[in-house]
Amino acid sequence: MAFVIRLLRALPLLILSPVLFLFPPVALLLTDLAWLLLGRRKLPRNARPSTQAATIVIPNWNGRGLLEKYIPSVIAASTHHPGNQILVVDNGSTDGSVELLRQRFPQVDVLPLPANLGFGGGSNAGFRAARNGVVVLLNSDMRVEPDFLPPLLDGFTDENVFAVSCQIFFSDPAKVREETGLTQGWWRNGGLRVRHRIEEKLDQPFPCFYGGGGSCAFDRDKFLELGGFDHILSPFYLEDTDLGYLAWKRGWKVLYQPASLVYHEHRGTIGRKFSPDFIQSVIQKNFLLFAWKNIHSWSMLSGHFFFAYAGALFSLLLGDSPERPNLVAQAKAFWQTPGACASRWRARSLRVVDDREAFLRPLGAYFRDRFQTLPASPDRLNVLFVSPYPICPPVHGGAVFMHQTTQVLAGLTDLNLIVLLDAHWEVEPHSDLFARARSAEYLVRMQGQNRQRGSIIPHAIHEFENEDLHWLIHKQTYCRQIDILQLDYLPMGQYRGNYKQLGVFLFEHDLYFQSIGRQLPYMSGILRRAAAAFEYLRAIRYELRLLPHFDRVQVCSRDNKRYLTSFLPALSPKVDDNLRAGIDTAGYRFETEDRRPDTMLFLGSFRHLPNAEALQWFVQKVMPLVLARRPQARLTVIGSDPPPKHSLPDWGGSIDLQGFVDDIRQPFADHAVFVCPILSGSGVRVKLLEAFASGIPVVSTTLGAEGLAGTDGEFCALADSPEDFAARIVDLFDHPAEAAAMSRRARAEVEANWDMPTLTARLVDSYRSVIQQKRKGRRPRPQTGQKHAG
Repeated sequence: MAFVIRLLRALPLLILSPVLFLFPPVALLLTDLAWLLLGRRKLPRNARPSTQAATIVIPNWNGRGLLEKYIPSVIAASTHHPGNQILVVDNGSTDGSVELLRQRFPQVDVLPLPANLGFGGGSNAGFRAARNGVVVLLNSDMRVEPDFLPPLLDGFTDENVFAVSCQIFFSDPAKVREETGLTQGWWRNGGLRVRHRIEEKLDQPFPCFYGGGGSCAFDRDKFLELGGFDHILSPFYLEDTDLGYLAWKRGWKVLYQPASLVYHEHRGTIGRKFSPDFIQSVIQKNFLLFAWKNIHSWSMLSGHFFFAYAGALFSLLLGDSPERPNLVAQAKAFWQTPGACASRWRARSLRVVDDREAFLRPLGAYFRDRFQTLPASPDRLNVLFVSPYPICPPVHGGAVFMHQTTQVLAGLTDLNLIVLLDAHWEVEPHSDLFARARSAEYLVRMQGQNRQRGSIIPHAIHEFENEDLHWLIHKQTYCRQIDILQLDYLPMGQYRGNYKQLGVFLFEHDLYFQSIGRQLPYMSGILRRAAAAFEYLRAIRYELRLLPHFDRVQVCSRDNKRYLTSFLPALSPKVDDNLRAGIDTAGYRFETEDRRPDTMLFLGSFRHLPNAEALQWFVQKVMPLVLARRPQARLTVIGSDPPPKHSLPDWGGSIDLQGFVDDIRQPFADHAVFVCPILSGSGVRVKLLEAFASGIPVVSTTLGAEGLAGTDGEFCALADSPEDFAARIVDLFDHPAEAAAMSRRARAEVEANWDMPTLTARLVDSYRSVIQQKRKGRRPRPQTGQKHAG
């Protein structure tokens, strides 16, 4: 019934909808064509305003009670300098507001207007009448701290600062804090999205998308140069958002100043005068007009019109939503199309950067990259290392690489960490690592989110899509003055940036699409294999498109590089295969004597599917062949998240399933043979490096030893069939002297080419090479003259 009522009410607009939706894009297109023929760009007149004093402008409409309540705090805050001015712009009030001000607060200047010009019109009049170069615009329902003004004035540090916004709290502490002053804006699904972010740790000025119109300081000349608040957005809302976006496109800055505190009685004026439905209809209309005025990229604007029409139909079917405009909002915006075209012409004349750049610059990392002049050769690099998994304890091979790399990096650079965890209890094991870092942040990520089956983006990428992580990377890059962004694992690649001065590196622990492709033959079930095949296709498309956007891509081995560049030959100069895969060899005691006879060791995290597959293959197909020749043989299985014991054959108690152990060095030291029966996956197996360093003889599949050993018996025994694998194990049992000689060659190989301190020093050299060449205006070139590791 609700749908029928909505349909009947909207039927006239539905009939007219083709006109409502076709006329605006045609009008905007004609406006753009005319501007290309006749328009002229107006260059900005950049100058830093005087910050000795400010004019505080307060628009008012029938707000006598609010003025009486909050003006005293504004007066108290303005007494520190005699040049400060308080100017109340009265929008034709009929409640005695002007009389109150003149009788009770004679130190306040009053600009009475004959009619209500709305928030935007009244504010514009106040800016024109202000006598100072900095104008602080306040809502009449704002209480301010006595020292709120100096931090705002201090924010105008150079000629490019357009606005400095206050930190906002609600007068009622019990209310949900919907606005803070720290604004974000982004373009998604054909429309502008905005929000206020709560960030209690921020203690310095920080870029934001726009300065809130009721709690922000503006450069008066720049405000007037932009034309002030646009009348097409009257009677209220989005005027400040529109102005902030115009400022970013003009090449200016908008900052959030957390040290300037104000308290807002939320919608103290508008909420008393207008109904919620009317307020919402104005907001939806203004979001449409914002796009029509400001978005000059037609690839973005075409998506806007598609989603706007589809959203209106969805609203008709399912009911209204703040996320999409309905037909009423479309009709209201339609009637303002001529005004939108005029505003679009003016906005195009003011533009210095394009739309995509304007959305990037308010982000912390882009702000640092675009506005700050960074040294080509810093004395000590600031590195931000981002891990999608816990690093401590190092329960899987990737964690070993990350843990040992960060241990060394902390001594060579100023290391800053962001680590994603699965639970809060995982923080404590990182305490030593966090203490060594210059800064450390963590997020407990939500698992099982963002599974989008119809998307062309791989599931592994969606799984790590997190707005809070995106924000945290930008915050830390700005606040910690980061030079290098080191992203580990492919899913972190989505947080790269197109930076001109900052270096961005990706470590591919394995080649994701190659790893999936190798798993396909071992998967059972048509549906499971079909899903994996679809993920493979998504992965190869995504990975090959993503990697060229990095300054360097670090892979584990020459084999990985060869395979990757067979798809992307042009990527070869950016791919480093000798910087990240390694271990701290000194941390492993080399031991070839006193090993327990006829014992085998399997190691691996069982959250990694290739390890689970390898164990099943070994215990089902290899183990019985070993037992047939050595009935006393025993297998120890170590690793986090082990399979249930009943899922493995018993073989007379010959399998010891231990799970995770704190220190694997003792098992490495006392077992006779290490087995690596890996059948799928990609990259270098850390377990083999650890085994080589520890002196335990190794039997591996050819794929398991990929990148480390290619000749049977040189560093480890190689076998790919169950019969050969079992035979090589027994052969090592029978010939301990030959096994020890092979182990000594393996240890020497690790020391020479896979030692983490050496690799990490080389990694830092790579960091420096990239930023030196970027900051000198040259493209990074590959390093030469280095010995290949492995």
